[in-house]
Amino acid sequence: MSLQPLAERLRPQTLDDYIGQKHLVGPDGVLRRMIDTGNVSSFILWGPPGVGKTTLAKIIANTTKSSFYTLSAVTSGVKDVREVIDRARQEVTGMFAKGRPILFIDEIHRFSKSQQDSLLGAVENGTVTLIGATTENPSFEVIRPLLSRAQVYTLKSLEEADLEILLRRAIEKDEILSKANVRVEQTTALFRYSGGDARKLLNILDLLEQSVPIGQEIVINDKVVTERLQENPLAYDKDGEMHYDIISAFIKSIRGSDPDAAVYWLARMIAGGEDPEFIARRMVILASEDIGLANPNAMLIADTTFNIIQKIGMPEGRIPLSECAIYLAQSPKSNSAYLAIDAALAEVERSGNLPVPLHLRNAPTSLMKQLGYGKNYLYAHDYPGNFVVQQFRPDAIADKTFWNPCSNPAEDVMRQRHEARWGKK
Repeated sequence: MSLQPLAERLRPQTLDDYIGQKHLVGPDGVLRRMIDTGNVSSFILWGPPGVGKTTLAKIIANTTKSSFYTLSAVTSGVKDVREVIDRARQEVTGMFAKGRPILFIDEIHRFSKSQQDSLLGAVENGTVTLIGATTENPSFEVIRPLLSRAQVYTLKSLEEADLEILLRRAIEKDEILSKANVRVEQTTALFRYSGGDARKLLNILDLLEQSVPIGQEIVINDKVVTERLQENPLAYDKDGEMHYDIISAFIKSIRGSDPDAAVYWLARMIAGGEDPEFIARRMVILASEDIGLANPNAMLIADTTFNIIQKIGMPEGRIPLSECAIYLAQSPKSNSAYLAIDAALAEVERSGNLPVPLHLRNAPTSLMKQLGYGKNYLYAHDYPGNFVVQQFRPDAIADKTFWNPCSNPAEDVMRQRHEARWGKK
């Protein structure tokens, strides 16, 4: 009996044996063309577990003429990265260079910023071609300079037709299952538990094969699969793509003022074992981004919920989480603060470090006072209503507007107060 798990025994060695991802490896797929021609450029494979990210990298390793280095972000540090890059650099500059070496990094999202920074120079100057694999959204987990140097390709969960092909291949071609007496009666439970994950499906087959005496018939039907697994079939992977999909649905339901949908998605996350502090943290962000000035109390309630979760934990924590989610969903909405800071940041990016007007500058020394620092500054508390008109922005953007109040009772009052002081925008 082979000591290798079924998933490893059936790992494809060529693209012709690869199952799924036709948009990337089909006849006109970009990765097929890249592999067939040998002209491999840096890219990152993003997708849920068990859809063929590592397998694609190994197929490239089997077909390319370039040297192939592998690092795992779980066990490798900056030192390991630099050692591989040094070896690759020696190859590139050597007499018998075969082409640009390929560096495959599994779970690249686990690399820290400093570890990712250590890759930049080698990728940019062509010392190595980077192939990364991640189950997390690269937009959140990979630094921007690295993203700009590597194309991102999205892999999808395997469809039922793909799983059917994989099942048949395992039964007909595996060195163990092909010699066993396997009878397939139903596949609904098998495919549901697999959840589009090839590795899960093959692991289940492994379990079924090992759970019967040698020589006895292996029956695959919904009852047998469910009894053998004895686990919750909920397709929530708190470490994978579903993590982002469900939190996105949760946030959008609150933003859309649907408390029932918000509580449903909250329940999905709780049932799936999501970190309750992560949920509470996202509600704090939402309270300022999507509710903001329309109801400033929302951020206080969200922050309090986060603190309560840290104190009491689960399962009791589900109650304040639900209370907060319903409150936020029912609150009036405004994103004016969010839009204002983004507009201001865009202006800073555009105009750079504009000088602070002299009358707003601090003047702790006599020289600064002689240079006009602080001169003609008007102290607001010396004037009626604690307000006096004066310029607070740099000269170049003196009339620039960043905050535009939304239409809700709270900001209507703010707008009226603002217009009474500064006039209409």
